[in-house]
Amino acid sequence: MLKSSAQKVQDALDTLGFHNITVLELPASTRSAAEAAQAVGCQVGQIAKSLVFKTKTSQRPVLVIASGVNRVDIRQVGELIGEKITKADADFVRQQTGFAIGGVPPVGHSKPLDIFIDADLLTYNQIWAAAGTPHAVFQLNPDDLLAMTGGQVAELKQI
Repeated sequence: MLKSSAQKVQDALDTLGFHNITVLELPASTRSAAEAAQAVGCQVGQIAKSLVFKTKTSQRPVLVIASGVNRVDIRQVGELIGEKITKADADFVRQQTGFAIGGVPPVGHSKPLDIFIDADLLTYNQIWAAAGTPHAVFQLNPDDLLAMTGGQVAELKQI
């Protein structure tokens, strides 16, 4: 039986028609990209880390799903959204997504989010995403990520 936050993600996946994707709860932490990669046995780049930002003026949430090896260029994301952004604090993340930092999934949020996807994730056949808790993940392919989130693909890494 999944913890309630992980079950919320599984329910969202099922509702979206991704019945072939299963949320896994692991004994090891998946809070960071490096921990998640070690826990599932993949490259750090295959971890689709969900980072929540906040627009500076309108205070809107922005979700960036980035390859685990990349640092996000927040200026680039701000240009895409048309407003400067800043990293969101833990309370804002929970309020906007329904999940705590370290477990924010790409789906199942409590409010609609602007979503951007790091183009580097599309270079992998399989990727792993957080599933509601710092111990829950699910495996998917980049096409599924695009379909389930409706996110905009962009070059988002700092150079």
